[in-house]
Amino acid sequence: MFTDRVLSGMRPTGRLHIGHYHGALKNWVKLQEEYECLYFAADWHVLTTHHDDTGVISETVWEMFIDWLAAGINPARATIFIQSRVPEHAELTLLLGMVTPVGWLERVPTYKDQQQKLVDRDLSNYGFLGYPVMQGADILIYRANMVPVGEDQVSHIELVREIARRFNHVYGREPGFEEKAKAAIKKLGARKARRYTELRTAYQERGDAAALEAAKELLAETQNLAIADSERLFGYLEGTGRQVLPEPAPLLTETPKVPGLDGQKMSKSLGNTILMREEPVDVTKKIRTMQTDPARVRRSDKGDPNRCPVWGLHQIYSDTATREWVVKGCTTAGIGCLECKQPLIDAIIREQEPIRERAQRYLDDPQLVRNIVADGCERARKLAEETMRDVRASMGLDYT
Repeated sequence: MFTDRVLSGMRPTGRLHIGHYHGALKNWVKLQEEYECLYFAADWHVLTTHHDDTGVISETVWEMFIDWLAAGINPARATIFIQSRVPEHAELTLLLGMVTPVGWLERVPTYKDQQQKLVDRDLSNYGFLGYPVMQGADILIYRANMVPVGEDQVSHIELVREIARRFNHVYGREPGFEEKAKAAIKKLGARKARRYTELRTAYQERGDAAALEAAKELLAETQNLAIADSERLFGYLEGTGRQVLPEPAPLLTETPKVPGLDGQKMSKSLGNTILMREEPVDVTKKIRTMQTDPARVRRSDKGDPNRCPVWGLHQIYSDTATREWVVKGCTTAGIGCLECKQPLIDAIIREQEPIRERAQRYLDDPQLVRNIVADGCERARKLAEETMRDVRASMGLDYT
């Protein structure tokens, strides 16, 4: 039915650091070679927590895009765009909000968590409470069926699935649905139509889950079927109405925890970051002054890598032989902390060299970035407009 489409985004709140690179961007680069990918700057999401400090958005959004391109995001393979340049996001957010219970939003784990953590921000606003609805609209507007997340974010995608399910239940009952579904079956061709009918019967009469999955695969493999007919057949298969908005699935990805210079999670707000395009001299200075195992007061003191923030970076940057050298040298006091840090410094500088080189092209000619993003916004909006036509029609808001 829907092509495999991946959607992900970032809030433009500052230049990106190596935590962003290893936690998301490296994976985005891989995904663009396998799927249709859309990556966006979530500028409206920044307003949910920083509505009184919008200067950060315009200052950093272009720097963030340069970091993406320097990391290897290819605009010929992935669509790069700005959320607010596609106003359909806002329209779908509004319409989804009409069917999303407030109780669902109040139960989102990060709702109270963020209120407790961001005590210096005014979060008593509708935008902050409703940000999961906007997050859902971001995904559903492109009918993305995969969203790359870590395990801690799966619950966010489940809420989006629930919102889509509720919308389809309320608005998927189009007039003459069954007749239109039967007409769509004929468009499958005789062999596929017969197979679809057999599998639908097996699922609806005997609850055969394998038959349901087989029927879904059959529809997914059918390329010459209009989107509206595909939606009807998916809904008819499960005994519901037309599936206007597909339920996205989490695409579980490895998201290594990148420690900051102080051992806490790397974060701009904590001032403990190493930027993606850090000057080599600054990388060296930051790592050399990085905290280590507090038990190693003197060079002769034995240490424990598991108590040392530097070890967390070795887990990401160093090969097996180097990590073994670190463990042996630290636990026996065979090496000092500065010796332990040097391979790490070398590895980070080596990793960043091609990133810095790719970035230079866009730093020299900023218009290149703006042209790429303008093209991406245009492509994204065409997809969004297609979805909104179906959404409006299903809700009775189509006045043409």
